Amino acid sequence: MTDTPPLPKAAGSLLELDARTRRRNAAETRFRLYGIAAVAFSLSILFVMLFTIFSDGVQSFRQASITFDVTLDPERLDPEGNRNPEEMADVTTIGYGNLLSDQLSAYMVARGISTEGVSARDLNAMISRDGPGSLRAQVLADPTMLGQTIRFTTYASGRIDGYMKGRVTRDTAARDTNISVEQLDLADRMIEAGILTAAFNWEFLTRPDASDQRPEVAGLGVAILGSAYMMGLVLLMVLPLGVAASIYLEEFAPKNRFTDLIEVNISNLAAVPSIVYGILGLAVFINYAQFPRSSALVGALVLTLMTLPTIIIATRASLRAVPPSIREAALGIGASKMQTVFHHVLPLATPGILTGTILGLASALGETAPLLLIGMVAFVGTYPASPLDGGILDPATALPVQVYAWASRSDPAFIERSSGAIIVLLAFLLIMNLVVILLRRRFERRW
Repeated sequence: MTDTPPLPKAAGSLLELDARTRRRNAAETRFRLYGIAAVAFSLSILFVMLFTIFSDGVQSFRQASITFDVTLDPERLDPEGNRNPEEMADVTTIGYGNLLSDQLSAYMVARGISTEGVSARDLNAMISRDGPGSLRAQVLADPTMLGQTIRFTTYASGRIDGYMKGRVTRDTAARDTNISVEQLDLADRMIEAGILTAAFNWEFLTRPDASDQRPEVAGLGVAILGSAYMMGLVLLMVLPLGVAASIYLEEFAPKNRFTDLIEVNISNLAAVPSIVYGILGLAVFINYAQFPRSSALVGALVLTLMTLPTIIIATRASLRAVPPSIREAALGIGASKMQTVFHHVLPLATPGILTGTILGLASALGETAPLLLIGMVAFVGTYPASPLDGGILDPATALPVQVYAWASRSDPAFIERSSGAIIVLLAFLLIMNLVVILLRRRFERRW
């Protein structure tokens, strides 16, 4: 019997950390710190971006307005005295503007508010250029108003509105040819008297766009309708096409070189810059098919082509994620290939399909370049008709294009409104994501 050789002496206790373990633990700690730093940096950038957008854009939902009594002088508004709207239409908005400035001056004198240092022209400049047109439209619609004294409310000009929001100061007014310090002093007296007030501006969401001279009345009404029309059309076109193509390629198509070529092309199309789709839409849908320029239909067709590869890729990934045992079990109990796909595989893949769809639609909603090429950047001052009345062929614009158009204008009031339009665009995306979350929970199945 031989003696068992002694075991080699352990290099150290397992409870003691050697140099190699310390280095490994230090590396893991540094990696966690890198991850935390990256997340913190990303969140800080996101916070700065949202803070900048909301601090500037929230002000666009408030609007300054002037309220005073106006006596509709028949001699100035209806020189012929026949109360005939066609004859009264000869009095232009300039005449109504002069009437408003005279009535505002008389109203402030009656209230004991001094207008010293402010000429009639400067007083007229404190009223929005939309005010005379609005009053003129009311009088022409109801000539019996002549001779009456009405309580009239109109928007203040963009500079006065900016002064109430802090965007315009006395220092900037001293260098601005469109406003003077005396006008700001008068605005302070009007605020104290309750003539000049600021309130929530619902018309920012309902009015159409306005010219460069009337930033205070520019709204998102046409852009919201245009985006809604386009997203509705894109959803109706891209979801059936994308899902059907994905089901065929993933479940029924033979695996050969032709289908491999299709898959490669789908992946390549998903990486094509969006402006290329705009060029394609301009050449095919407008120049060749003669569809109306800047219509919601053309925009929807272009965005559908751009979104379709993304939907197909996401849908195929969702179908592929369904366990093969589901298919095998269905086929094993006698189900056909069609029944297996539509009764078992597709319901289980629906949450993933919805997620891919909403990601594609969210990307399409924020696209600007392809819409610029098909003319949706044009100024649109009228609302499109309902879809049943052919509204999808009427000129329209979209929210991202409206943001671009306002941000490219020189008046600071439009920069403020572009931030407000971004807030509305983010609200659109939030609503779309909430709808998808609800649908996911509705169709989600566990196995």
